Amino acid sequence: MKEKRISLIDHHIQLAGFCSMDELCQHFNISISTLRRDINTLLTQKRVQKVYGGVASFVQNVIPFENRGIINKVAKSSIAEQAAKLINSNELIFIDSGTTVREILHFLPKHVAKLTVLTNNLDIINYIADHRADIGLITLGNFYKTSTRSFVGDDTVHIIDKYNINKAFMAATAVSIENGLTNSDVQEFEIKRKIVLKANSVFLLADISKFDSSTLMTYAQLSEMDGIITSACPSKHYVDYCKTHHIQLIY
Repeated sequence: MKEKRISLIDHHIQLAGFCSMDELCQHFNISISTLRRDINTLLTQKRVQKVYGGVASFVQNVIPFENRGIINKVAKSSIAEQAAKLINSNELIFIDSGTTVREILHFLPKHVAKLTVLTNNLDIINYIADHRADIGLITLGNFYKTSTRSFVGDDTVHIIDKYNINKAFMAATAVSIENGLTNSDVQEFEIKRKIVLKANSVFLLADISKFDSSTLMTYAQLSEMDGIITSACPSKHYVDYCKTHHIQLIY
């Protein structure tokens, strides 16, 4: 009985990527003391690792950045196009690092003028430098991460404090109601979290395949979003959640 339960817990964590202790207790209807003993067994077997807020799969199966752009390419472009419609003249916007958000400026409405972009996204930086001299550009980070084509740095979160950000367009590795918006990089986590706290309006851009999953770290709760832009109507669970929390849902 115990071995079977541990095996089921292990399988659940491997599928989810990250789980809180409370979530596991509720899902398997066990006490916290029983769960801790089971988790210790999985820790010994190097199946899971303790992280802030719960436990995570020992190996995070994150798709390399260079391959992410190929996956659901049409859906990603459609999401970016919808997001671009939310941008107005005279705004300072943040564009996150990710294969969906990097296409936003390609769909920028022609009437938008005097726009300033704050970003750590290499693709956005290159696009503005090569094609949009009319857009103001503020860059974040002094250390380049090849795996995510983004810039990070210890002082970056302090620099963000200086700016009044009208809108932030965020990416996430995975999304769920229970664990919110998650990613797997500590340095990017700090930037994302700070932006969510600082921006007047925050929009999540994520194709539907990223829903109902999670990875290592939660950088924002779903309730902190002002809008969610995705590729298809999510399940009723998410639709109801958005209505309850007054989150604009666009798909």
